[in-house]
Amino acid sequence: MASSSAPISEATEPQSFTTMNQGDVDAIGSHCQFSYCNQLDFLPFRCESCKGTYCLDHRTEYTHKCPKEGAWAAARRKQDAGTATSMLTPSAPEQQCSHPQCKTTINTHRNIGVQCSNCNRQYCLKHRLREEHDCSKLIPIGARPARFDAQAQTEKARTALSRLKAWGKEKQTAVLPKPKPSSNAARLVAINQLKKTAKGDDKIPVEKRIYLHVEAEANTTTSKYPKGDFFYNKEWSVGRVLDAAAKSLQVQNLNNRGGGEEERLRVFHVEAGRLLEFSEKTGDVFGTGNTMVLLRGVGPAIPDLIQA
Repeated sequence: MASSSAPISEATEPQSFTTMNQGDVDAIGSHCQFSYCNQLDFLPFRCESCKGTYCLDHRTEYTHKCPKEGAWAAARRKQDAGTATSMLTPSAPEQQCSHPQCKTTINTHRNIGVQCSNCNRQYCLKHRLREEHDCSKLIPIGARPARFDAQAQTEKARTALSRLKAWGKEKQTAVLPKPKPSSNAARLVAINQLKKTAKGDDKIPVEKRIYLHVEAEANTTTSKYPKGDFFYNKEWSVGRVLDAAAKSLQVQNLNNRGGGEEERLRVFHVEAGRLLEFSEKTGDVFGTGNTMVLLRGVGPAIPDLIQA
C-alpha cells in the first residue's frame, strides 16, 4: 500500500535527504530500499550520503541505518569552512583606527579597515572619509621628507624658544616672588600646602616623591583641566612624567602614535627656562615646588639656542 502523501513540515536548516523530482522515472512507484520495508512510495527521498531511495519513514540516515552515515554532513562542513575562510579572513593584521580619538579595532570580522589613499593610514568606517580624519593636515606615511632648510629650521626654533623664554619669565615672577624677610618661611608653607593638595599614585614611596605644579599652555593645546598639583617618582624619566601629566589634565597626547613635531607634546621647565629631553631623570632636573608646562608643536629641545 502506498504511503500517505500528506504534507511534511520540513525544517529550514539543510537535511541529509532530498525530495526526488516528480519528473524523475525513479520517482514514480519507487520502492524503499530499506531491507525490512520495500514499501512503494510515489514521493520517495534520496539519501545524500549513500544515494539510496527511501520512503517517508526511512528517509533519515538513522532510520535506514545508512552505511555512509555522516558523509553528507562532513562534506557540507568542509565546504562551509572553505567558504568562510575565503570570504571572512581579513587580509591585514588587526590594529587600532588611526584617528587619534577612536579606539575601534579594525581589520576584524566585525569591523573592516579602510585604507586612505591620500595619507596611507587605515581607518574604521566612521572615519574613512578625508574630512572625518583631517586628512589635509596629515603627512602621508612613506612620503619623501621635504628638503631640509637649515636656516628656516633655525629661525623657527629661535622663534619658539623666544616665546618659551617669555612664558618662563612670567611664570617665574608668579611662582618665585622676590625674596622678602619671610620668603623662606612662606616658601616652606607653600611647599607643605602643595604636599597636602597634590595628587598622584599612592604606590610611590614618600621618600621618592617630587611635588610639582603642572600647567597646559592655552595657546598650544586644549585641556579639560588647565593646571593642577601632582607628585611623581624622582626615578621616572621626563617622558613618563609627561604621559602621566597629560592623562591627569586630560590633554590629548599623540607622542606615541607617530606624526610630526607639530603634534608632539614637550615639557618646559619654568624655573630652568628650557625644554627638557624625554630621557632626562625627573629628580635631576626638578625640585619640589617647581612648575612644568605642557607645550605642543615647539620642536625638540635645542640647548645651544636657549643659551644664544
